[in-house]
Formats: sequence, structure tokens, C-alpha cells
Amino acid sequence: MHIMTAALEFFGLSKRYGAIEAVSSLSLRVNPGETFGLVGENGAGKTTLIKCLLDFCAIDGGSISIFGVPSERTDARSRLAFLPERFVPPHYLTSRDFLHYMARMYGRDFDLPECINMLTSLGLEPGVLARPVRSLSKGMIQKIGLAGCLLSARELLVLDEPTSGLDPRARALFKAAIRSARTAGRTIFLTSHSLADVDEMCDQIGVMHQGALLYSGGPVQLKRQYDAISLEQAFLKCIGET
Repeated sequence: MHIMTAALEFFGLSKRYGAIEAVSSLSLRVNPGETFGLVGENGAGKTTLIKCLLDFCAIDGGSISIFGVPSERTDARSRLAFLPERFVPPHYLTSRDFLHYMARMYGRDFDLPECINMLTSLGLEPGVLARPVRSLSKGMIQKIGLAGCLLSARELLVLDEPTSGLDPRARALFKAAIRSARTAGRTIFLTSHSLADVDEMCDQIGVMHQGALLYSGGPVQLKRQYDAISLEQAFLKCIGET
């Protein structure tokens, strides 16, 4: 029987900051083509998990693989694009300069029509390309970052709080863009505080609490497990708040 190689796999992962165990013996698998949402309160360990994935910090135990390649190898990350939670591009660049730089970083040619189509799909006018980043609102900057990731053509998108700063229309457009990426066969691993968005977008979810993974599976199954109407209710019951 052929076993599919995971897009992401965390096995027994642990990360400590002094006496604080930010991630505790966590094991998690994300299959290719899935949209996986990681949820949890502030300080649950979600961003630390992503930092470990990207080799931004040393792990204290366990292992991580990306499409079967150990994450500490530089080439393991050649198949992913990343958007951090606090995305702040160089303020002196124009949006076009930044997206051109991103294309080069991902080894792609800068395709202006493709870029304009992507910006339009996220609710930005083409004129934003000529504007310096410092003149843009937080929501517009977030859209530029999302556009850069979506244009990367990478198989795996790692997005930390991607809807931060987005208004309701922009959130709807972002969700449509994620659905298109999934239809194209890309894997999306995202964190979010918006449980309604996660419920709508994600095939699978993980619930983190105090560094531990309490649940991994489908959002429908989590609601059924806790006899909850909404994912928010199920989440609160899962972490012991109700």
C-alpha cells in the first residue's frame, strides 16, 4: 500500500524558552492539497511552531519534515512561501518594487498582467503598484504580502494570521483566493483567530492550547465531538473553557 508523503509532518516536537515549554511533544500531519487551520489562544504556541518549521529557532526535541525533507535542510523550504503575522515590507519600496523583488526571490519572472490580476482578485486597484509602501494602510499592505505569496507558485503556503487587518470584503476575497489555490492543488497551512473563517476554509484543523495539540481532524468532527453548533463553541469546550 502506497503511503502519501506528507506536505508537513511534526513528530514529537518540543520547544522551550527557559522554563516555559512553548510546544510540547506535538505530532501533526498535513497532507498535500489540504487547507489546514491551526487555532488557539494568544500564547498557545502557534507562531513558535511556525518558527520551528522555518528553522528560525532551534528545536529541543522531535523532528519536522517538509514534503519528506528534514526542515533543517535549506532545500526543504524551497517548496514553500511564507507570510508572517506582522508583515512589514521595506517602507521605501513601491508595491511594484516589492512584488518584483518577491518574484526574483522565488526564482520567477515578474509578470505584470498576472500581478495586476492577483491584486484585483484581492480588491486592490492596479495604481497601488506605483505607490510606496509607507503610503498604504495596514489592510493594503497585508494584501500586497498575500499577493506575493500567491504569486510565488510554491506548492505550500504558510500563512500566520493572514486575515489580520482585512475588512469584511477583503476577507471574502482572500477566502476565494485560498479556495482557488486549493483547487490548483496547493497546500495551505494557516493560523487564525477567526474560527468562522477557519470553519469555512479548512479541510482539517488543529487546536493548540498551552503548547499542546488537543485536537487534529475535521472541523465538522470537532463540532460533533463536543455537541456544538459552532466551531467557536467546540473550541471553547475543547480547551476546557465551558
